[in-house]
Amino acid sequence: MKIFRFPALAAAALALSAWLVAQDALAQQIDPDQPTVLITGSNRGLGLAFARHYAAEGWNVIATARSPDRAHDLAALAASNERVLVEQLDVTDYARIAALAADYQGIPIDVLINNAGIYGDRDTQEWGSLDPEAFHQIFAVNVLGPLKMVEAFADHVAASEQKKIISITSGAGSVSPDRVAGGGVFYGISKAALNMATRKAGAELAERDIIVAAIAPGLVLTDMLRTNRPSLVPRAHTPEESVAGIAAVIASLDHTYNGQPLNHNGAPLPW
Repeated sequence: MKIFRFPALAAAALALSAWLVAQDALAQQIDPDQPTVLITGSNRGLGLAFARHYAAEGWNVIATARSPDRAHDLAALAASNERVLVEQLDVTDYARIAALAADYQGIPIDVLINNAGIYGDRDTQEWGSLDPEAFHQIFAVNVLGPLKMVEAFADHVAASEQKKIISITSGAGSVSPDRVAGGGVFYGISKAALNMATRKAGAELAERDIIVAAIAPGLVLTDMLRTNRPSLVPRAHTPEESVAGIAAVIASLDHTYNGQPLNHNGAPLPW
């Protein structure tokens, strides 16, 4: 057996050994005969509904959450389905994004869903009290986070059969004159920026045959809606209904897709 005389070499060898063990464990949990989806923000709402939907379809599901120890419903899903893997991830922690991508190196990811997003505190994005710190926080999560995920996992998606990256946008990001509403200033601007970020990523990855799309879920009965737009709750549909529509749109996407943001029913989203 080789004896390492230098601590740095020994540490490197141990790290490599640990990584190989981890890769073997992942390989045993991921069925290579089934597609794989990676979902950010999977602890509740749309993200949890995405995880449940694809798990029921037999997919390998990599579901991320900022605090997995508090994601009890997600933990229950993983406990009942060995193809559901729960990973800790905050999309503003770029070192963690890179580490997660390294952990799954060599594992194809058919669909990456950038679902994690925040509305932010309403009071900090109303006229007369616009808070620069709130602006930067919302943009870090809603715009830069998805871009960093695309950057980190592009190779994984390119190695898959389906090659699709989806960012969850919103009608609040539309700049069409008949679509703009007051309130939620930073949130709406961040979703408009996400639409352009999606177009930019799509142009960058087109030569690798990766489809990059923005899809809006419509009015969904989530904690975000209840807290920030309670008057719209009676018109909202369930996360499960929205996800079923989005999943159908994702499945239908092909290389004729022109980059237009879409609604959960497949209709173009004015923006």
